[in-house]
Amino acid sequence: MKNIILTEKRNPNTTNIDIMDANQIAKVLNEEDKKVALAVEKCISEIGESIEIIAQSFLKGGRLAYFGAGTSGRLGVLDASECWPTFGVEHGMVNGFIAGGDRALRYSIENSEDNKELGLQDLESFNPNEKDVVVGISASGGPRYVLAVLEEAQKRGCKTIGISSNPEAVLQKYSDIFINPVVGEEPVTGSSRMKSGTAQKMILNMLSTGAMIRIGKTYENYMIDVRMVNEKLVDRGTRIVAEIAKISYEEAKVFLRESDNKVKTACVMAIKKCSKEEAEQLLKLNGGILRKVI
Repeated sequence: MKNIILTEKRNPNTTNIDIMDANQIAKVLNEEDKKVALAVEKCISEIGESIEIIAQSFLKGGRLAYFGAGTSGRLGVLDASECWPTFGVEHGMVNGFIAGGDRALRYSIENSEDNKELGLQDLESFNPNEKDVVVGISASGGPRYVLAVLEEAQKRGCKTIGISSNPEAVLQKYSDIFINPVVGEEPVTGSSRMKSGTAQKMILNMLSTGAMIRIGKTYENYMIDVRMVNEKLVDRGTRIVAEIAKISYEEAKVFLRESDNKVKTACVMAIKKCSKEEAEQLLKLNGGILRKVI
């Protein structure tokens, strides 16, 4: 009999899940989910190392790209798409690619994960160089789409990171850093959108957020490069300026208006009592890191 990989094995705790009532199902799924954070905790060293590699890449003008199929690909695209509004980075600094393209975000195109050529095409569209970091995401760690991407990325001099729930994942062969949260068997056999997907979401949050923090995209725990593109974010940005500069909400609105809605610039203007141009120069001289200025 063929050896069954961990992500495809049956979970002994849920063999009778089909005869449980709704509350019992919720309880057993919750109990399984509790294991995810503990599995991620065991990978802190590899995650921390990855954060630093990504941050150093950004500081050198490099980019980050996630590649995955199915759930893994969707999570990568999600994390990448959230970096623009949260941290104010330029489009293209963090990228997400899913096997099967944008249509695969809404519809299952399962055979695309076995297509090596699709992976190479997507990597070519990213056009990586030695400054960039490429992350391959896969619960099983074996889709040809992801393997082809990581192998070629290494040939081009990129740093590569592999994320998989399978300790025997093939992708670790092409990963400079292998992040392996062993979450165990899924509650529904083989459904890696569950515990494996949750672990991937947690790790991707840590990678992008950690790297952004390292390059000065936060002050304390404020998102000081937030894009103020809707009412909620305008309110958030105004509160951030008011709290950091210790001024009133109304005063913060004035500084934001005069700074072209740039939270960091408005903070410097308010605290240093300087013009927009002077504030921007101070930030430039300090690598955009607000803490160094104020």
